[in-house]
Formats: sequence, C-alpha cells, structure tokens
Amino acid sequence: MPLGLGNKKKGKAKDTSKLVDSEAVAPAATPPGTAVAPAGAGSASRLQFHAQLAHGSPTGRVEGFGNARELYAKVAEAFGIAPAEIMFCTLNTHKVDMDKLLGAQIGLEDFIFAHIKGKRKEVEVLKSDDMLGLTVTDNGAGCAFIKRIKEGSLMDQIKIICVGDHIESINGKDVSDCRHYEVAKMLKDLEKGQMFKLQLIEPRKAFEEIEPRSTGGTLTAAKISRGRETLRLRTKGPATVEEMPSEVEEKAIKKVDELLETYMGIRDIELAATMVEAGRDKKNPDEFAVALDETLGDFAFPDEFVFDVWGAIGDAKQGRLE
Repeated sequence: MPLGLGNKKKGKAKDTSKLVDSEAVAPAATPPGTAVAPAGAGSASRLQFHAQLAHGSPTGRVEGFGNARELYAKVAEAFGIAPAEIMFCTLNTHKVDMDKLLGAQIGLEDFIFAHIKGKRKEVEVLKSDDMLGLTVTDNGAGCAFIKRIKEGSLMDQIKIICVGDHIESINGKDVSDCRHYEVAKMLKDLEKGQMFKLQLIEPRKAFEEIEPRSTGGTLTAAKISRGRETLRLRTKGPATVEEMPSEVEEKAIKKVDELLETYMGIRDIELAATMVEAGRDKKNPDEFAVALDETLGDFAFPDEFVFDVWGAIGDAKQGRLE
C-alpha cells in the first residue's frame, strides 16, 4: 500500500509513550538439532544440534524443526518434558545471560541450553512512577519474560523480581501465552498510584544462582556463531541456512531497532531484520511501504515511521551510519 493512502488497519498502532519496553526474542533461533529447508530447496536438510537443560542434564540432539514452536517442542521431546516448561534458551552458556539468548539466528555449531520453569513467586507493587523500568521479551513460542531491569528504576528496587523471570499473570489475568508487546502494553496501562500484583516464575537453578541484574544484548552479541553461515528461524515460512548479515545490514538493523523503540515502545531485533530485508531491493518508499504491508500489515506502521525506516536503510547503504 503506497504511503498516505490510509488503508492501514485501525486500532493496532502502538503507543509511543514507554513505561515498559518490549523486545522480542526473535522467533527463537535454531538450537542444536534444527532441520532447515534452504530457500528454494524441495527437501529439508537435516541439521542436528546439541542441547542440554541449563540446570543440568545429559546432552540431547535436536533436529527437524522450522520455527520457534517446533524448536521448543523438539527440545522438550529430547528431555521428556512439556514444551510449555521451557522459558527460553541461551547459546553456549547455561547461565541466565540475556546477551546470549537464542534469537532468530544461530551459528551451525552453537550449543543450546534450555532454561525451564522453576519456583513460582508473587509480588505486590505500588506503581509510584510512570516508568516501571522493565524490558519484556518472549521466546517466540508463548512465554514472555523479563530481559532487562533498568538500574535505579521502580522494579530495580524490588529484588525479588529478576532478569529471566517469566510473567505468568498481572492482577490475576493469565498472560502466560501472550506475546511480549501484549504483556508490555498491560503493564504500561496500569494506573499510576495503584497497587498491582505480579505472579512470576523464575528459571530452575542448579549450577549457580541467577544473575539478578544484567543488561540486554546488542545485535552482534545476540548472534553467537563460529562461521559465516547461520540458521535463521522465521515467523512465516521455513527456516533457512544463510549468510550472516553484512556489516551494512547490521548497521541498518540496529538503527531500525532504535526507531521501533522511539515510535512504538518496543525493541525487536527480528522485526527490525525483517524490515531491512523487505527494503533490500526496493527503489522508493512507496514500494517499501507496500512490502511492509504485505509481510507486517498487522503492525499498522505509521507513514512517518516507514519514511524514517526507509531513510535508515538508505543511510546504511551510503555509509552514513556509525
């Protein structure tokens, strides 16, 4: 849809004010044991990955999946647990390290560690500030959890709330199968000056205690790979083996991720990467807007945002981004 025609879906535009950031863990990257169909291939190549439960287990093998939900189902199958028990996965470390979350890209030699649900806890919070200081992300398979806690924020003062905690319910409303942006909006809409209740589930511990406070990762840090080839899980379509994004594309993705936060109050590397990919061969902003509408129409991006994203892609191509 060309810019300015006003045919975007109503009621889905994101609020630009930010009390809670929401950052998607791109459809969980492909862990040890992923079956992927290279683009255009008729038969899926059988890639195999190794995995362990983060709190300790024998090594399992995972293969034959093409998206995040299938990946979590395969990991669960390997260890005889329910897929819903897996909160998130990290690459090459058993620690609750948000810089090494499994995302949309995974190196073909990366090792997956699955963090499963542990102790439940409940906390009541007085919303004394507009900004809660949380960044929420999800695993791409129905589990939203805390990725970052801003130092000095309201939530930083409540030490029982930790990075890695799954948000199970808000004021008694079950949000255990909601996407990150839905949970972020619910937290954002809570009335200032009122008490609210969170039910949380922390990752199961074994090797060591969870790091209570950690910072989120950058695009580069989120991709732990030992080679140029990576496996990319997509929200739509089969997983594919492809080259790592070029330096130019990485700069564009980083800038678009920043624009997502400015305009929509979320950070989402996978979404940013999808947008940059959509603009790769487009000649003008109208063509770009049409491509976004076809692939990401549910987001109903405002025209000014689309223009700025198009400009960021062009700046990256011209070497104007640091």
